[in-house]
This record gives sequence, structure tokens and C-alpha cells, in this order.
Amino acid sequence: MESPPERFRLFEELQLLELPGKFVIRSKESPIQGFSVDRRSGDILSPLVGEDDVAPTSNCRTSIIYGVVGTIRLLAGTHVLVVTSRKEVGTLFGFPIYRVTSMRFLSCNEAVNLSTPQEKKDEAYFMALLRVIESTPGLYYSYETDITLNLQRRFQLADGWMRKPPWKQADPRFVWNKNLLEELIELKLDKFILPLLQGSFQTAELQLKGMPTIVTLISRRCTRRLGTRMWRRGANMEGDTANFIETEQIVEAKGFKLSLLQVRGSIPLLWEQIVDLSYKPGLRIIEHDQMSEVVERHFLDLSQRYGDIIAVDLTDKHGDEGKLSLAYADQMQKLPNVRYIAFDFHHICGNSRYENLEVLYEQLSTDFEMQRYLLVDAEGKIMEEQRGVIRANCIDCLDRTNVTQSFLAQRSLDIQLQRIGLLSPGESISMFIEDYTVFRILWAEQGDEISLEYAGTHALKGDLVRYGRQTFVGSIKDGVSALSRYCLNNFHDGMRQDAIDLVSGHYSINRYGIPPLQSRGLDSLAYLPIASVLLVGGLTLTSVTIHHAGRNTQQLVSSMVCAGAAAGVMALVKANGRQLCSRPRLCGLL
Repeated sequence: MESPPERFRLFEELQLLELPGKFVIRSKESPIQGFSVDRRSGDILSPLVGEDDVAPTSNCRTSIIYGVVGTIRLLAGTHVLVVTSRKEVGTLFGFPIYRVTSMRFLSCNEAVNLSTPQEKKDEAYFMALLRVIESTPGLYYSYETDITLNLQRRFQLADGWMRKPPWKQADPRFVWNKNLLEELIELKLDKFILPLLQGSFQTAELQLKGMPTIVTLISRRCTRRLGTRMWRRGANMEGDTANFIETEQIVEAKGFKLSLLQVRGSIPLLWEQIVDLSYKPGLRIIEHDQMSEVVERHFLDLSQRYGDIIAVDLTDKHGDEGKLSLAYADQMQKLPNVRYIAFDFHHICGNSRYENLEVLYEQLSTDFEMQRYLLVDAEGKIMEEQRGVIRANCIDCLDRTNVTQSFLAQRSLDIQLQRIGLLSPGESISMFIEDYTVFRILWAEQGDEISLEYAGTHALKGDLVRYGRQTFVGSIKDGVSALSRYCLNNFHDGMRQDAIDLVSGHYSINRYGIPPLQSRGLDSLAYLPIASVLLVGGLTLTSVTIHHAGRNTQQLVSSMVCAGAAAGVMALVKANGRQLCSRPRLCGLL
């Protein structure tokens, strides 16, 4: 690979000057390079001009920032998103990788004072969405190398490609802030343009047989159908699926570089699961005459990018999941070039029978091993290329999927390490307890991070990845996470979905369109109190009436009336569950 001096390098530390009339962002190492943003109009001016831009004055607040994420224009002005703190989480081929730990919007919206009352109300909602965006988890970047491209793709590109600005190198599917970068790209501010990857970056050094072995996991979350667990399910009409993630396991040992790709994504049908206060809302398949075309588009895109595809469906085979799985299987029969395997994870691997994944491996091992992996020698010569991927899914593509992917990753790792002579035939990384523990922790933490981004909580079944079995403490944590998911899905994720749609460009602000606050009846902040009061009130009334009836039988009739009223309240809550839950206001489900 090319030497570091030839690479395009972004400015790493920037100075932010907050002047009364404008913001100035400039390189700390080269202060004459930068741009300014008018605090009233939001117009960006580059290059820097005037003494105020290059020399701080007494009425100027100065701070250090670590990157410009992009700009977004709302009803009353422009807002510039910047990285205010970061943490180095490891290196990739010697280049530091950072995780964003805090961001801040610089608001240039003084024109809001001239807006109508409705516009001010809408702008306040959009500003609330910006605050949600500021706390987006799992964002990673590098100043010196691109992390959105998998290793095989990097080696396939011409040498000069890696010397281009990072935004030109990047795979646009995995650039979280792609929509926010457009204005900076137009102004050719290449040294300031910072592509962010949402997903996970985990790395550790093993000491297999005394040989340093670096294992890195990179998960790349696709932006095409980005969203939250209940509000982005299935596929859209283009065949893009919710929670689509490319996970790459990279190994560096004995001068070799090896890579295995796996992908996950929601079942590529048109389907929904609308929250309604019930613990497990019903699934509904959306009838559409282009359903087959949607599935075909999805797998055609995968085949063109990755080669041969094995689709592994881990859903249950009964209830609503079973109906969805059956519909998926029916569609897959129409695609002769894609192998489909249905594996009822809960039935076969339930009660911590993690070892029963061997049953799945027996079904796909021949094709999986034929898909191979990337192998590059010390001179940078490609000795082997990966020829296909396994596409796994459960319902959320989180918990069961992560357990299965980690199992397959270990099998491939054993094969790879045997290939380069680090392990003998018949040996497995599982025989080296300390190294195997580190490997499993990498996969477990990666699963937690992806789950936080989609569902808002840590992954369930994490103990199966960490320890190969379910522990008592892990069961308690899973219970807490399941309850947290319920609360977030019902009372918070509608607004979080709106924030995602806004930052990703799926919703375009139209000054003359239907205001978002007029498109729904209830304010999002009212959902939780209303539902809580009705639920708690109904339960309290029921409890009191039963208590009184037990102490004084003469009050039986009045107690029954109160109990009936309480039941009526509960029925009202249940019947109107969808209206009481937090719902997105900006975009539809597809």
C-alpha cells in the first residue's frame, strides 16, 4: 500500500473563533487556511479575509475543535456541526482512528426573529432534533485513511485513489454525514471535509503462540434506510433494507493481511411493526404488486458488490415471525442464484445451546468456505479474494444475528490462521483461552454498539458471544435492556427517527410545505405523560376497588363499577395505543 507521505491528510486540530457577527473556523497549524460563517445569514465565505479572521480580538471566544461534520439549513438559517471532543480508539494499518465523543451545532439563525409564529414553532422542533443529532452514538473517522471502504475494495482501486480527499475515497453508502457535506464540497474545502462512519470499530492485539496478531472489527452502517428499530423495518421500493450493516474482520499477522466480510439487514420485504404500547407489536406484510422486484433489486445489488450470496434467516417459524419468514422463503424460491437457509435460532439454540450453531454450519460450510476471504502478503500482493458473503438476519438483525456472525467469524479465523501457518491443522483459536476471550469480547462490544444505534440499548444474548453461555447476571441485563427497548420504542424513537431523517436528507425542509407540528395531533413530549397517567391510573383504580371489595362486601356493587371504569380506561389506552406512542412526523415508513 502507498506510503503515508503520499496520502491526503485532513487538518486535525482547528480553531473556532466566535465573533459577534460570524464564526471563523481555521487550521491551527496554518491559520490563514479556513472559512467563516455569517451568524445572521449562514453564508459561508472562503478563503479567509480581513484581520478578524486571522487574528483573535478581545471580543472573540476561541476554542479548539477537531473537525467539521457539515452544514444543515433549516427554516430560519444555517447550522454548522463540529466535533468538540474525540477519543482515539486504535489504529488501522498504523493510522489513528477516532470516535466522536461530543458534537455541537453552531447556529446562524438570527433571522428566526422575523419568522411567523408557526415557523418559530416548527424551527423550535427542528432545533430539538439538532440536539438529538448532537448525541448520535458510534461515529468514527480518521484524518489519514478512509474507513468506509473494505480492505478488498481498497486493494482493487488504483494507487492514486487513496491520495484523493477522504470524501472522494469513501463508499457513499457508509458516510453518515454525506448529506451535511454538500455545501463544503461545493466550496472545495477538501482539507476540512470529515466523512464520518456510523457503526463500530474494535481492535485488539493477541499473542497467539507468542506471535503478535492484530484483530480489528469494523461495522459500517448503511445510510440508505437509516433509522430506529420500530420505524425502519424491511425494505423500501429500491430494495434498500433497514439496519443494513457490513462487518469486516481484519487480521494482521506474520506480515499478512486477511479480511472476512459479512453483511446483515432486515428481511427485504415490505413490512412494518408499528408500536402500540403492547410489548410485542404485531408484524404486518404490506401487500404490493412489486414485492418480488423489491427482493430482486436487493439481492442484485448485493451480488454486484460482493459476489455469491448465502441468505441465512434466523427468525422463528411460528407466530408473526413465522408468517414473515414463510413469505421471505417464498420470494427466495424465485431467485435461483441465491442460496436461502432457514434456521430457527430460538428453537435450535434456545436455553443457551450455543454449540447447536454447528447444525447451521453443517448446512452452509461447503459454500461458506468456497466464498473464501481476502489474503494479502507482505509485499501487498493479493493471494486470495473473497468471492461472496453470508447475509444474515433475524427480526432486528441484532442479537441472534450477532451471535451467528461471531460464530462464523471464528470458523473463518481458524481457517485463515491455519493458511498462514500460525495455527496447525486441527487447531482453533478456542484452544487459546486468553486470546479467545479477547476475540469474543470484540464481537460482543461490537454487537452492543450496533444495538445502541438501532434499538437504543445493549444487545441481548451478549453472554452467548462473550462466554458461549447465558449467565444469571446476563439474564438480568437482558431483561433490563428489553424493558428499556420497550420504553424507547414507544415514547422516544419517533423523535429520534425524525432526527435521523433530517440529518440523512430523507426529509427536505420546505418553507411552504405542511408544517410538521400540524401533521400530528399530539406533541411528542405529551406521549409519555398521557400514556403513563392512563396506565397507572387504571391500575390504581383497579387495585383500590378490589381492596375495598375484600374489606366490605356492601361496597361490592360500587367496587365493580369502579373496576369496570378502570377496565374501560385500560381498554381505551389499548385501543388508542398507536396514537399515544411517539411517532415520526417527517417521513413515511417506506
